[in-house]
Amino acid sequence: MKILVVNVNTTEAMTSMIGARAASAAAKGTEIVPLTPFFGAESVEGNFESYLAAVAVMDRVVAYREECGDDFHAVILAGFGEHGREGLQELLDVPVLDITEAAAHVACLVGRTYSVVTTLDRTVPLIEGRLLLAGLHTQCASVRASGLSVLDLDKSPDLAIDSIVTQAEHAVELDGAEAIILGCGGMAGLDEAVREATAVPVVDGVAAAVKLAESLVSLGLSTSKVRTYATPRPKHLRGWPLR
Repeated sequence: MKILVVNVNTTEAMTSMIGARAASAAAKGTEIVPLTPFFGAESVEGNFESYLAAVAVMDRVVAYREECGDDFHAVILAGFGEHGREGLQELLDVPVLDITEAAAHVACLVGRTYSVVTTLDRTVPLIEGRLLLAGLHTQCASVRASGLSVLDLDKSPDLAIDSIVTQAEHAVELDGAEAIILGCGGMAGLDEAVREATAVPVVDGVAAAVKLAESLVSLGLSTSKVRTYATPRPKHLRGWPLR
């Protein structure tokens, strides 16, 4: 089984980190292929950058398919609360998972309520909107911001852990969360520290998406193409792909 894990930003170090986390969660025999978009922002923290990333991610996956063929079995969009999943579902015949929804689905299986701990406060509405669109918002106790930027997670790991743990503790103690979701692909690998501090299940979206993707492929299931995610109608697309 081969799974493409696509970073939404252009920071190669983050792609490598996300790829390593995905590989550590994958079953024996599953190949993880981390991909970085050809263009876009170094970190995605708002609507403009998110919509840009959606196009960049679709472009990157199409480029991989043109170069390597259809030898992959699933695609994971490794951005929390970002746009683009629906477009990829139209373009591809394999399962496409977004780490936001994957994490929420898993959290709902291990707790009545969950909270998301993310980066900057400005990303909170994007995450809330994504959960609402997916119908996963009713069990969300809160979405809390750590106050750190995406790039801060890599530059100041000790500060990142302290800030994320603090917000996770508040979510459990004040918001009634029974599970915590790490609300950024760049937080991959911090689940153990948060679990030790809060004593509740902690879901890493990258790992959750990998296991769900493996399950869908093993079950022979993929996106329904009869209506909402039908293959795009053939037509001339000016300037697409972007290379």
